[in-house]
Amino acid sequence: MNKDKPQKPGAPGFILEPEEAASERPIHVLIDPPPPVSTGPGWFSRFFALLGIVIFGGLILAFFAFLKFSVLFLPPQEVSREVVVSIPEGATPAQIGQILEGAGVVKSGAAFYWAFRVINKFKGPVVLKAGEMALDPSLPVWKTLAWVADGKHYKLYPFTVAEGKNIYDIAQMAATAGFGSRDDFLALCRDRSFISSLGLEAKSLEGYLFPETYNFPRGTPLKTIMKTMVDTFANVWRKGNYDEAARRLGLSRHQVVTLASIVEKETGAPRERPIIAGVFFNRLAKGMRLQTDPTVIYGLLPDFDGNITRNDLANPHPYNTYVIAGLPPGPIANPGAAALSAVLKPDFVPFYYFVSKNDGTHDFSENLADHNRKVTKYQRLNRNAQGGRSRRP
Repeated sequence: MNKDKPQKPGAPGFILEPEEAASERPIHVLIDPPPPVSTGPGWFSRFFALLGIVIFGGLILAFFAFLKFSVLFLPPQEVSREVVVSIPEGATPAQIGQILEGAGVVKSGAAFYWAFRVINKFKGPVVLKAGEMALDPSLPVWKTLAWVADGKHYKLYPFTVAEGKNIYDIAQMAATAGFGSRDDFLALCRDRSFISSLGLEAKSLEGYLFPETYNFPRGTPLKTIMKTMVDTFANVWRKGNYDEAARRLGLSRHQVVTLASIVEKETGAPRERPIIAGVFFNRLAKGMRLQTDPTVIYGLLPDFDGNITRNDLANPHPYNTYVIAGLPPGPIANPGAAALSAVLKPDFVPFYYFVSKNDGTHDFSENLADHNRKVTKYQRLNRNAQGGRSRRP
């Protein structure tokens, strides 16, 4: 330090250090300390905490939703009963669900729809059927869904065809039951292409529409009904081994059905069928005409007025067995199993004639003289009758 250098005067009360001494002293700069580091949860922790709250809330909502839908999947009723529901063509699964809910078959149409979605997703495609269904409200949604999809629970309506009914009768019955028009039924009975598709070689389905009580859903097509009837005939024929029996008699199936239809129209008494079949075989074997009124009447259909006249008996149409020899060209009605069996296993009887006793049964004769006496007898006993059916010479 330069001691000879004069010092600068300072302010009163202050002693100034020499400049060199001041410049040699270290300088201390004070800096504010950083804020303390937080030890609480950071953004990552806060995110998971919030996520947990959301998940927990979602689980609660899902639990209550599960409770709600689990109830909705339960049957709406405890007691089993039939509820008929009509499902229109083209209805969506959601619409079907609403229809079922409206009918009281399921508790919730939405539950039905979601059941459909789940099954369709995990078990494969589900096709819901249209039509008139017979459902049960005591079943859970899953079972109801299966019923609508399987096509086995349609509401069925009985369609009964009695033995001896002809195609005109059955056509009217089908029309009355709402299965189609009478004219359409008769047209199909004569449709050679349709007949061939059923495995038959015939000009008409007459004789092959087997008499039985059938059950069909509403709206069943006529072709389906008629095919079912023909298939039933075929099953009866096959199970009875009728082909072999027909061969033993030297008859074709068509001839058996034709003769059985005549037997069916001649008597409703079961014990008489094989006897009458035996009478017809006797007449055929002897070259006699069958001379049976039901064949004449059939040839006059559909315009027959219920009264057979002498002129009708002389009318030379193909079904008039008073004029033609042998069997008519085809069946005159649809025989049942008993009439078919009677023809294939006829009674061997000595009779060639029979006359109605006006009580549903007949009196049989071996010769014309006895037959004519019996005709007079029964006509006298029942003057108001229209005349007993008889075997005329």
